[in-house]
Amino acid sequence: MARQKGIIKLKGTIGDISFYKSKDGYLAREKGGVDATRIASDPAFVRTRENGAEFGRAGSAGKLLRNALRNVIKNASDPRVTSRLTQALVKVVQADLVSVRGLRNVLDGELELLTGFEFNVNGKLGSTLFVPYTATIDRVTGEAVLSIPAYVPLNSIGSPVGTTHFKLNMAVTEIDFESGEFKTESGSSNEIVNDANAVAASSITLNIGPNSTKPLFVAFGIEFFQEVNGLMYSLKNGAYNGLALVKISGI
Repeated sequence: MARQKGIIKLKGTIGDISFYKSKDGYLAREKGGVDATRIASDPAFVRTRENGAEFGRAGSAGKLLRNALRNVIKNASDPRVTSRLTQALVKVVQADLVSVRGLRNVLDGELELLTGFEFNVNGKLGSTLFVPYTATIDRVTGEAVLSIPAYVPLNSIGSPVGTTHFKLNMAVTEIDFESGEFKTESGSSNEIVNDANAVAASSITLNIGPNSTKPLFVAFGIEFFQEVNGLMYSLKNGAYNGLALVKISGI
């Protein structure tokens, strides 16, 4: 892979060289690789087919999870969240100790490995919110609770320059990876002033429904605002908002 330089940027193919634009800029690479038909049928590529099947399964699971949490992800994610989440789910699939290679899946894997996954590497929750919160899931009642002790924002929030207010966001989702269906509930705190005054202990409680038999995920994040003439504006268009998976209950 080579990076294009100069005034004129090319896109397309010239001879055996492909020119294209990516998130890393304008790049060029030589055409090559094995014919797709051979990969699909040649016994020599059985491992490649197995890896491809599991990678595809991880990608589909990642898309479903992102769709389920779209309401909170839309303001707190980075451009590479899709590929990063797929990579994390590949590890979940590879942790499946029941299925044969090529048929391993997220349900028989270890979904709890996603705990702590950050949706925005530019504004990680773990590097922004320094409050020892706790997240719990009660499968019997369907209740998910995020508890936050008392804190002083200027001491406990790593807010970007220009922040006047912030709010805490939470979502819980139940996902059926086999049918592709999901159910999501979300909630937020009020806007909190970013100053030296103590904020009382609080909690956010959501209910996804009793006795679920599907995997449950709790996402928690922080969103920054700047108040101008009585109106709240998302700071830097959400570039520094943090969001992470803080609790997961598999099946």
